[in-house]
Order: sequence, then structure tokens, then C-alpha cells
Amino acid sequence: MPDNTITLVGNVTRDPELRYTPTGQANVRIGVAVNRVWNDRQTNERREQVSFFNVVGWGTLAENAGESLSKGSRVIITGRLEQRSYETPDGEKKSVVEVIADEIAPSLRWATAQVVRNERRPGEGGGFGGGDAPRGGGSRPAANEPPPAYDDEEPF
Repeated sequence: MPDNTITLVGNVTRDPELRYTPTGQANVRIGVAVNRVWNDRQTNERREQVSFFNVVGWGTLAENAGESLSKGSRVIITGRLEQRSYETPDGEKKSVVEVIADEIAPSLRWATAQVVRNERRPGEGGGFGGGDAPRGGGSRPAANEPPPAYDDEEPF
């Protein structure tokens, strides 16, 4: 069975955007920059490449991320890649690939963190995947809804 799992370690590029669906489900959107640094063997120079990713989280994960993270925070994210299509107000068809987060955590490589445990709410799962994240397409925004503006960040 194919698996679609991704792990990112990088820096939050903008403050989290915490929103709620009409049914009260929390979702958060964050940008993450992942830097890759290496020495070029031919020129013996240090090289760097930056990749930008849009990350979406749901439920209590979204609320906790919205409360805990800010621009510049170093994070570790595990999740899956998901592609969705939408139509702009001008009628142009677009497609975007996002990381749907299962877990978001602070990186402790260059920082410390204080963990405060939240009380569980009724209906929350304790197993794999968090239990409160929509599955099977439920994480997609309403049809024809464009993704949020990402200011001057590079698209991926």
C-alpha cells in the first residue's frame, strides 16, 4: 500500500492564521521555510536552497498551533501532501499542493519549550492521526475557494 507521509523541519514564515468553519471546526494555515545547506564540491563554496511549504492543521492541533507558534518559530511537522483545485474570481483554474499536518511540534535544537497539557474534550481521539482531523477530502475548503494570499513568499 502506498504511503504519503512527509516530515518537514523549518521555520514558520508568517503568524498562524486560525479560522473556524461554519460548523465550528478549527483550522490553521502556516507557511514553513525549509533550508538546505551544502558545500559545492566543484567550487568549494557554501550553497543554500530554500523551499516554501503551506501547511494546514485541523481541530485541537490547529488551536494549539495558533496559540503556540509565531513567525520565526522552528517547527517539526509530519503529515501528508494533498492537492486541491480551485477557480479564481476571474475564472482561471488553479491547483495547489499543501501539507495536511498530523503533528506540529517545536524544534528543541536551538530553543527550549514548556509543554502545557490541555484537557481532552469529548469526542477527541487519542490514536494515530489525532482523531479530530477531517478525512477523505473533508479537509478541503469549499468548492472554488482560492487559497489565502501568501504575501511576498515564493510559491512552491
